Amino acid sequence: MQPTALPPGTEVLDTPRIVREPGVCGGKPRIDGHRVKVAHVAICHERMGMSADEIATAHPSISLAQIHAALAYYFDHKAEIDADIEEGERFAAAMKAETPPSRLRKLLEARTVAHGSDDSLSSG
Repeated sequence: MQPTALPPGTEVLDTPRIVREPGVCGGKPRIDGHRVKVAHVAICHERMGMSADEIATAHPSISLAQIHAALAYYFDHKAEIDADIEEGERFAAAMKAETPPSRLRKLLEARTVAHGSDDSLSSG
C-alpha cells in the first residue's frame, strides 16, 4: 500500500501496539509487550461476544487502548487472522483425535453406560 501524501505540518504519530516477531507466539500478530495474540482478542470479541471493556477486565495487564488496537488490526486483516484461527482449531481437533482418552474420561464413560445418562437428578 502506498503511503498517502500528507499536508505540510501534519505530524504522523507512531503508536505501535501490535507486533509480529519470529519465535514469539509463532510469529503471529500480538499485543506489544504481551503474549496475547490478536486472534485471541478476536475470538473473545467475535465468538464469545465480549466487549472491549470485558476483554480488558478479563486481562487486567492489557489496556483498553491495546484491546482496541488489536481489534482494529483484526478488522484490517480479518481474512488472515480468521485463517490462523481456523488452522489452530484444525490442529487442536487433530491432536484431540490422536490422543487416547484419559483415565477420568474412561471412568465417566463407563459410569454413563452403567447408570444411564447423567443429565437428570435421581429421585431417590
